Amino acid sequence: MATNITYHPSTVTYPERTSLRKQKGFTLWFTGLSASGKSTIANALEQTLLKRGLAAYRLDGDNIRFGLNKDLGFSERDRNENIRRIAEVALLFADSCTIAITSFISPYRSDRDAARALHASPPSHPTQSLPFLEIYVHVPIEVAEARDPKGLYKKARTGEIKEFTGVSAPYEEPVDAEVVVRSGEESVEEAVGRIVGVLEERGLLSFEGEEGKEGGT
Repeated sequence: MATNITYHPSTVTYPERTSLRKQKGFTLWFTGLSASGKSTIANALEQTLLKRGLAAYRLDGDNIRFGLNKDLGFSERDRNENIRRIAEVALLFADSCTIAITSFISPYRSDRDAARALHASPPSHPTQSLPFLEIYVHVPIEVAEARDPKGLYKKARTGEIKEFTGVSAPYEEPVDAEVVVRSGEESVEEAVGRIVGVLEERGLLSFEGEEGKEGGT
């Protein structure tokens, strides 16, 4: 634990930043088994949002382990730390009024709940919560294993990979995800369209500043 540290808040408040950037920041947390399709859907969603002129950035589980989290393995403790770090990074993106799209197996419910709680009371402005939506990309394990584009399930079944989620390590399904995508039953385009619909319903993709109010210029 770090000691003798003091948090220095920004002189720019979150409402001011939102007004200046004309965009709301929030986190979309994709979770699901390996080969569920979450990265594919997250990537397509990122492209869709960018084409709408919105700042969005995808954080992918495999990619993050090449840099930020390359010192972590796949023990339960390391998985916890992996998700803790990602939650903090996603929060920074969201606080900057960027749409953070995370795509991680994140197998433990407590870790995902901690990420949500962090957004509910961020250190930079504890009274100003940031939206956090959990997107569960559900697929039966037999379907994920049949896809197995990286050959990971096969290696896990033979013992070559230890502590593999869904085989030799647990996956705790979300109980109250904002969106549940059944990737074995709907296309990528359908999934993205449904997620965008939820974001629109919640008013997360629109911004109304002073210039957008009646009587403004």
